[in-house]
Amino acid sequence: MRRLLLWMFAIAMAIDVAYWAIWFTHRDWLASEHREAYYQFENAFPLADGWLGIACLLAFVALWRGRAAATFWVACAGSAGLYLFGMDVLYDLEHGIFAKGGGGVVEACIVTLTLVFSLVALRYSWTRWQGNVPISSSGSESRPARG
Repeated sequence: MRRLLLWMFAIAMAIDVAYWAIWFTHRDWLASEHREAYYQFENAFPLADGWLGIACLLAFVALWRGRAAATFWVACAGSAGLYLFGMDVLYDLEHGIFAKGGGGVVEACIVTLTLVFSLVALRYSWTRWQGNVPISSSGSESRPARG
């Protein structure tokens, strides 16, 4: 699974960089609409995608080095991806983007890959989470007694 995640993060970072490089240099290659509202919507994503890229990079490095922090960064990347998926797919469904030629196909691939990526990352981190500390009814952290 570690090897799959390393590949997954490397590919995600490459796609992220390639997408934004193309978007800002040859927008027509990717755009499934040519309305100002669509451009404004897409232009709202670079910061969030940048955070996803940073989380992917830190998850990649932590996994590569076998660090305990990998679980945290994998969860960050998975949750960032799931959030971006939700934002993107809702807009696309509301505006019929998936039915708009080649750009719609590209968009459908992006949201599908984002969903699969996010679910795999979140499943991995959930099954390996070691740092969970139960919260008592008073709201403070309570650690289980060691025996």
